[in-house]
Amino acid sequence: MSTTPSGLAEIVLQRIVNRTGRRIQDLAVEIGAACIVLRGRVNSYHVKQLAQTGAQEALPDVLLENAIVVE
Repeated sequence: MSTTPSGLAEIVLQRIVNRTGRRIQDLAVEIGAACIVLRGRVNSYHVKQLAQTGAQEALPDVLLENAIVVE
């Protein structure tokens, strides 16, 4: 498992895509010093929650900000 920010972002991104079935538009995962930030656009709160759950499964001990917008 890669521990570089880009490697961690790719792991989280892949887990989210697996959980959501590519239903998030403009999905981005930002790895910061203090937390992970999820960005993108979805059409339901359910998909937003699936993305959050996927990110938490990939990195359970890291703080998470879910900035995905429900349109």
